[in-house]
Amino acid sequence: MADHVSSLCPSVYYQLRQLRPVVRSITEDAVKMVVQAFVSSRLDYCNSLLCGIAGNLLQKLRSVQNAAARLITRSGRQEHITPVLRELHWLPVRQCNDFKLAVFVHKALHGQLPQYLAEDCQLLTDIGRQSLRSAVSGTLCLSHYVTETSHLHRLRDF
Repeated sequence: MADHVSSLCPSVYYQLRQLRPVVRSITEDAVKMVVQAFVSSRLDYCNSLLCGIAGNLLQKLRSVQNAAARLITRSGRQEHITPVLRELHWLPVRQCNDFKLAVFVHKALHGQLPQYLAEDCQLLTDIGRQSLRSAVSGTLCLSHYVTETSHLHRLRDF
């Protein structure tokens, strides 16, 4: 994930620097659309994989999001960012990741996802295992996969 964040942040900052001169000559709604197209879409790409990332990586993503929000609202670095994010109706990066993951799980449990995705996210009561106390709490059983990259990382650790 560090490689993804390290390559993402400079490219997004580059896009923001390219947009800065244009922002002065277009409306705020147009700026929102342009920033959504060039910046927010990159931050949202594969963001469900970023759940539980290290704090320093999360801070880098937060800084990118804050810079985009300041560009849209033309606010300075001295202003507190929370009201700016609220004005734009943007969730902070961690909450946005958690929300998208929760929507994904909700859709999986209610049959709104393709079967190949939904079968990886099942309630304990639906699996047919022995009845446990945790089954009534709505606990999920998630399938775990070993990918080639995670296997390579484990090999490097030894």
